[in-house]
Amino acid sequence: MTNGDSQRQRTAPEADLDEEVLDPGDPVEEARGLRAALRRHAVDMRPVRITDYRRLLVGQGTAFIGSMVTQVAVPVEVYSISHSSLLVGLVGFVGLLPLVVFGLYGGAIADAVDRGRLYFWSSVGTWLVTIALLVQTLIGLHNIPVILGLVAVQAGAFAVASSARGAIIPRIVPSDLVASANTLNFTVGNVGQVIGPLLAGVLISLDQGFAYAYGLDAVLFTAALYSAIRLPPLPPDGSLGRPGFSSVIDGLVFIGSRPVLLMSFLVDIVAMVLAMPRALYPEVADERFHGSVGPLYAALAIGSVLAGISGGWIARVRRRGIALTGAVVAWGTAVAISGLAHQLWLVVILLALAGAADLVSAVFRQTILQTYAPDEMRGRMQGVFIAVVAGGPRLGDVRAGAMAAATSATVSWVGGGVACVVVVLVAAIAVRPFWNYRVDPTSDEPVSAGH
Repeated sequence: MTNGDSQRQRTAPEADLDEEVLDPGDPVEEARGLRAALRRHAVDMRPVRITDYRRLLVGQGTAFIGSMVTQVAVPVEVYSISHSSLLVGLVGFVGLLPLVVFGLYGGAIADAVDRGRLYFWSSVGTWLVTIALLVQTLIGLHNIPVILGLVAVQAGAFAVASSARGAIIPRIVPSDLVASANTLNFTVGNVGQVIGPLLAGVLISLDQGFAYAYGLDAVLFTAALYSAIRLPPLPPDGSLGRPGFSSVIDGLVFIGSRPVLLMSFLVDIVAMVLAMPRALYPEVADERFHGSVGPLYAALAIGSVLAGISGGWIARVRRRGIALTGAVVAWGTAVAISGLAHQLWLVVILLALAGAADLVSAVFRQTILQTYAPDEMRGRMQGVFIAVVAGGPRLGDVRAGAMAAATSATVSWVGGGVACVVVVLVAAIAVRPFWNYRVDPTSDEPVSAGH
């Protein structure tokens, strides 16, 4: 008897069992199918089994809530002292240059020293600035230049820490779990973007509220310090000597010579500069929604959180060039349509869809950087990533505001989304190595790299 015959000849009970298993009307089987579908789409929790990663995720997530509290408290404190929106605007401006400069240079340092130690000491710097903000509030200093100076120092320390942390992930997580780890990272970060401002709003309304806000940040940030100090040794491979300007240039040249990496940055810059509508929220809320601006600011983060907790499918996508393009196109499309809506609930839903697409885009971009680039370049790749992530939305605010002043808020909002879709589609299709980029289904390593 052949193998095929033996497989076809089954007992009656076996046949009956198969019929039960395949019966779509069986409630038990329907429940099993539902559970299987939920497992396929729920966020992949396997990276959490890795102790070092789990500590890093919990530490980062806890600290990020505090960081968001401070990000809300600082501009409110500046306004309470100065009653000047211009000085409030300077809070974001003074942090931009340190983020870009120290992001790039911090990435070069991360390729030359132990990344765990770099992450710890730069995190200590961030924490000490928070302590300084707390102290200046407690003693009633009321000095705007001091606050702005502390913001600039903290931005530089944060940029170095972020560059190191991003380069650590592929060293402690297997390559086939890097995408899942990034999904968890971005989801936790977006949860912080929702919870942090809510906590800040409660705290700063209290007597001595700024002190409570900075104090909470200082306490929560100790979780990040603990996770950093418990990391294993992560020494460099020794290929990069003393970090300096030349090593930063080497990293930029490396990106410029790799179309896949170059496009991963380009699509993000296009998405943020052309389609970020954040600067238009106050005007649109005033014109259409009787000043109800809070839901607009929360919508993107809410969508990102929902996409993250249902993002188990992201790591299984193999054609990541096309997938990244699709995510950015979805972002631009949702933004453009939301700019036409005159019902608050509809705008919030569409912005939430845009936020979901942005999370998917962020996971693919970060994963491409961490798996495509060799380990000796990962620090510098993360440095550029920080510079782009920090600078893109701020440039987008300038673009949106200037275009709205020259035309209208609606034209700026909708036109930016449409321009994003067009530019990204044309560029992605034109750069064939990026469009064809995919990863191996078993190892998650690149199999179509295109130099």
